[in-house]
Amino acid sequence: MKFKAIFFDRDGTLTYNNPAKIKWRDELISLWSGHKFNLPYEKMMRLFERASLGMRPWYRNLDDERDFFKRYYRLMLLEENITDKLDKRSELLFSELWCNNDRVLFDDVIDTLDYFKQKGYKMGVISDTSPSLEYSLQKLSIAKYFTSFTASSLVGASKPSPIIFNAALTAQGVSAKQSIYVDDYKPEADGARDFGFTSFLIDRSSKNFKEWSVSTLKQLINFAENFK
Repeated sequence: MKFKAIFFDRDGTLTYNNPAKIKWRDELISLWSGHKFNLPYEKMMRLFERASLGMRPWYRNLDDERDFFKRYYRLMLLEENITDKLDKRSELLFSELWCNNDRVLFDDVIDTLDYFKQKGYKMGVISDTSPSLEYSLQKLSIAKYFTSFTASSLVGASKPSPIIFNAALTAQGVSAKQSIYVDDYKPEADGARDFGFTSFLIDRSSKNFKEWSVSTLKQLINFAENFK
Protein backbone atom coordinates (compact mmCIF):
# COMPACT_ATOMS: atom_id res chain seq x y z
CA MET A 1 0.00 0.00 0.00
CA LYS A 2 1.47 3.30 -1.07
CA PHE A 3 -0.48 5.47 1.34
CA LYS A 4 0.23 5.30 5.05
CA ALA A 5 -1.74 8.30 6.32
CA ILE A 6 -4.82 10.38 5.66
CA PHE A 7 -5.42 13.92 6.87
CA PHE A 8 -8.71 15.83 7.04
CA ASP A 9 -9.63 19.47 7.35
CA ARG A 10 -12.27 19.99 10.07
CA ASP A 11 -14.75 22.77 9.22
CA GLY A 12 -16.66 22.11 6.02
CA THR A 13 -15.02 18.70 5.61
CA LEU A 14 -15.80 16.76 8.77
CA THR A 15 -18.15 19.22 10.45
CA TYR A 16 -20.47 22.15 9.81
CA ASN A 17 -21.93 24.82 12.06
CA ASN A 18 -25.06 23.67 13.86
CA PRO A 19 -27.92 25.73 12.36
CA ALA A 20 -30.08 25.16 15.44
CA LYS A 21 -27.47 26.83 17.67
CA ILE A 22 -27.10 29.77 15.28
CA LYS A 23 -30.89 30.22 15.22
CA TRP A 24 -31.01 30.03 19.04
CA ARG A 25 -28.28 32.67 19.36
CA ASP A 26 -29.84 35.08 16.88
CA GLU A 27 -33.34 34.81 18.32
CA LEU A 28 -32.15 35.19 21.91
CA ILE A 29 -30.00 38.25 21.23
CA SER A 30 -32.85 39.76 19.19
CA LEU A 31 -35.17 39.24 22.17
CA TRP A 32 -32.73 40.82 24.61
CA SER A 33 -31.93 43.80 22.37
CA GLY A 34 -35.38 44.49 20.95
CA HIS A 35 -34.07 44.52 17.38
CA LYS A 36 -33.10 41.90 14.83
CA PHE A 37 -29.62 40.46 15.36
CA ASN A 38 -27.37 39.17 12.61
CA LEU A 39 -23.67 38.44 12.47
CA PRO A 40 -22.08 39.00 9.06
CA TYR A 41 -18.46 37.98 8.62
CA GLU A 42 -17.11 41.53 8.80
CA LYS A 43 -18.87 42.16 12.10
CA MET A 44 -17.62 38.87 13.55
CA MET A 45 -14.02 39.66 12.60
CA ARG A 46 -14.30 43.14 14.12
CA LEU A 47 -15.48 41.59 17.39
CA PHE A 48 -12.65 39.04 17.21
CA GLU A 49 -10.11 41.84 16.88
CA ARG A 50 -11.54 43.68 19.87
CA ALA A 51 -11.67 40.49 21.95
CA SER A 52 -8.01 39.78 21.17
CA LEU A 53 -6.90 42.87 23.15
CA GLY A 54 -4.18 43.34 20.56
CA MET A 55 -2.55 39.99 21.32
CA ARG A 56 -0.93 37.89 18.58
CA PRO A 57 -1.72 35.08 18.40
CA TRP A 58 -5.15 35.51 19.93
CA TYR A 59 -4.74 32.40 22.07
CA ARG A 60 -1.96 29.92 22.84
CA ASN A 61 -3.86 27.30 24.85
CA LEU A 62 -7.35 26.30 25.94
CA ASP A 63 -7.41 28.72 28.87
CA ASP A 64 -6.50 31.61 26.57
CA GLU A 65 -9.21 30.54 24.17
CA ARG A 66 -11.88 30.33 26.87
CA ASP A 67 -11.01 33.83 28.09
CA PHE A 68 -11.03 35.13 24.53
CA PHE A 69 -14.53 33.81 23.77
CA LYS A 70 -15.92 35.06 27.05
CA ARG A 71 -14.73 38.56 26.06
CA TYR A 72 -16.07 38.01 22.55
CA TYR A 73 -19.63 37.24 23.68
CA ARG A 74 -19.59 40.09 26.16
CA LEU A 75 -18.55 42.51 23.42
CA MET A 76 -21.20 41.05 21.12
CA LEU A 77 -23.92 41.97 23.61
CA LEU A 78 -22.50 45.41 24.31
CA GLU A 79 -22.47 46.16 20.59
CA GLU A 80 -26.21 45.42 20.57
CA ASN A 81 -26.63 47.81 23.53
CA ILE A 82 -27.46 44.96 25.89
CA THR A 83 -26.25 45.88 29.38
CA ASP A 84 -28.93 44.37 31.61
CA LYS A 85 -27.73 41.08 33.16
CA LEU A 86 -24.64 41.37 30.97
CA ASP A 87 -22.43 38.93 32.87
CA LYS A 88 -25.11 36.27 33.17
CA ARG A 89 -26.17 36.56 29.55
CA SER A 90 -22.66 36.56 28.08
CA GLU A 91 -21.78 33.52 30.21
CA LEU A 92 -24.88 31.74 28.87
CA LEU A 93 -23.80 32.40 25.29
CA PHE A 94 -20.29 31.14 26.01
CA SER A 95 -21.45 27.96 27.75
CA GLU A 96 -23.94 27.10 24.99
CA LEU A 97 -21.89 28.07 21.94
CA TRP A 98 -18.26 27.17 22.72
CA CYS A 99 -17.59 23.49 22.02
CA ASN A 100 -21.12 22.54 23.03
CA ASN A 101 -22.98 21.02 20.10
CA ASP A 102 -21.98 24.04 18.01
CA ARG A 103 -20.78 21.73 15.22
CA VAL A 104 -22.44 18.75 13.55
CA LEU A 105 -20.85 15.84 11.69
CA PHE A 106 -21.61 15.31 8.02
CA ASP A 107 -23.40 12.01 7.36
CA ASP A 108 -20.45 10.48 5.50
CA VAL A 109 -17.87 11.02 8.26
CA ILE A 110 -18.18 7.98 10.52
CA ASP A 111 -18.17 5.34 7.77
CA THR A 112 -15.16 6.97 6.16
CA LEU A 113 -13.20 7.23 9.40
CA ASP A 114 -14.07 3.63 10.27
CA TYR A 115 -12.73 2.40 6.95
CA PHE A 116 -9.36 4.14 7.14
CA LYS A 117 -8.93 3.25 10.81
CA GLN A 118 -9.61 -0.43 10.11
CA LYS A 119 -7.14 -0.38 7.22
CA GLY A 120 -4.40 0.83 9.53
CA TYR A 121 -3.95 4.34 8.20
CA LYS A 122 -2.41 6.96 10.42
CA MET A 123 -5.04 9.67 10.72
CA GLY A 124 -4.78 13.37 11.49
CA VAL A 125 -6.65 16.67 11.29
CA ILE A 126 -5.13 19.86 9.87
CA SER A 127 -7.23 22.94 10.54
CA ASP A 128 -6.97 26.72 10.49
CA THR A 129 -8.42 27.03 13.94
CA SER A 130 -7.90 27.43 17.66
CA PRO A 131 -6.34 25.28 20.42
CA SER A 132 -9.70 23.58 21.03
CA LEU A 133 -9.35 21.53 17.83
CA GLU A 134 -8.84 18.21 19.62
CA TYR A 135 -11.34 19.07 22.36
CA SER A 136 -14.02 19.97 19.79
CA LEU A 137 -13.62 16.56 18.15
CA GLN A 138 -13.71 14.83 21.53
CA LYS A 139 -17.10 16.46 22.09
CA LEU A 140 -18.24 14.96 18.78
CA SER A 141 -16.85 11.52 19.76
CA ILE A 142 -14.48 11.28 16.79
CA ALA A 143 -11.16 12.35 18.34
CA LYS A 144 -10.47 8.65 18.99
CA TYR A 145 -9.85 8.14 15.27
CA PHE A 146 -6.93 10.58 15.13
CA THR A 147 -3.40 10.61 16.50
CA SER A 148 -2.51 14.17 15.50
CA PHE A 149 -4.37 17.48 15.68
CA THR A 150 -2.54 20.29 13.89
CA ALA A 151 -4.09 23.71 14.57
CA SER A 152 -2.85 26.87 12.89
CA SER A 153 -3.02 28.84 16.14
CA LEU A 154 -0.53 26.47 17.78
CA VAL A 155 1.76 26.01 14.78
CA GLY A 156 1.89 29.70 13.92
CA ALA A 157 0.95 29.26 10.26
CA SER A 158 -2.21 28.69 8.24
CA LYS A 159 -2.86 26.48 5.25
CA PRO A 160 -1.50 26.27 2.60
CA SER A 161 1.79 27.21 4.29
CA PRO A 162 4.39 24.42 4.19
CA ILE A 163 4.90 25.05 7.92
CA ILE A 164 1.53 23.65 8.96
CA PHE A 165 1.71 20.75 6.51
CA ASN A 166 5.21 19.86 7.72
CA ALA A 167 4.04 19.96 11.33
CA ALA A 168 1.23 17.50 10.57
CA LEU A 169 3.48 15.13 8.67
CA THR A 170 6.16 15.22 11.36
CA ALA A 171 3.55 14.39 14.00
CA GLN A 172 2.65 11.22 12.09
CA GLY A 173 6.16 10.34 10.89
CA VAL A 174 5.13 10.18 7.23
CA SER A 175 5.87 12.08 4.04
CA ALA A 176 3.43 14.00 1.87
CA LYS A 177 3.87 11.38 -0.87
CA GLN A 178 2.61 8.74 1.57
CA SER A 179 -0.46 10.80 2.52
CA ILE A 180 -3.97 11.62 1.36
CA TYR A 181 -5.50 14.98 2.23
CA VAL A 182 -9.04 16.36 1.85
CA ASP A 183 -10.31 19.92 2.29
CA ASP A 184 -13.44 21.84 1.30
CA TYR A 185 -11.45 24.99 0.36
CA LYS A 186 -9.82 24.79 -3.07
CA PRO A 187 -6.71 26.93 -2.37
CA GLU A 188 -5.88 24.68 0.58
CA ALA A 189 -6.57 21.44 -1.28
CA ASP A 190 -4.45 22.70 -4.16
CA GLY A 191 -1.72 23.86 -1.80
CA ALA A 192 -1.52 20.43 -0.21
CA ARG A 193 -1.28 18.83 -3.66
CA ASP A 194 1.51 21.23 -4.64
CA PHE A 195 3.29 20.20 -1.44
CA GLY A 196 3.16 16.53 -2.45
CA PHE A 197 -0.05 15.15 -0.93
CA THR A 198 -2.58 13.22 -2.98
CA SER A 199 -5.11 15.90 -2.23
CA PHE A 200 -8.86 16.13 -2.87
CA LEU A 201 -11.33 18.97 -2.79
CA ILE A 202 -14.65 17.93 -1.29
CA ASP A 203 -17.59 19.75 -2.84
CA ARG A 204 -20.82 18.21 -1.57
CA SER A 205 -22.91 20.57 -3.70
CA SER A 206 -21.44 19.28 -6.97
CA LYS A 207 -22.66 16.25 -8.88
CA ASN A 208 -20.20 16.76 -11.71
CA PHE A 209 -16.85 15.00 -11.41
CA LYS A 210 -13.84 17.25 -11.55
CA GLU A 211 -10.23 16.16 -11.35
CA TRP A 212 -9.14 15.69 -7.73
CA SER A 213 -12.60 16.45 -6.40
CA VAL A 214 -15.16 14.35 -4.53
CA SER A 215 -18.78 15.00 -3.59
CA THR A 216 -18.68 12.70 -0.55
CA LEU A 217 -15.93 11.47 1.74
CA LYS A 218 -16.90 7.91 0.87
CA GLN A 219 -15.38 8.42 -2.57
CA LEU A 220 -12.01 8.45 -0.81
CA ILE A 221 -12.69 4.83 0.13
CA ASN A 222 -13.24 3.98 -3.53
CA PHE A 223 -10.01 5.75 -4.45
CA ALA A 224 -8.02 3.90 -1.80
CA GLU A 225 -9.55 0.53 -2.74
CA ASN A 226 -8.83 0.95 -6.45
CA PHE A 227 -5.49 2.73 -6.30
CA LYS A 228 -2.73 0.86 -8.09
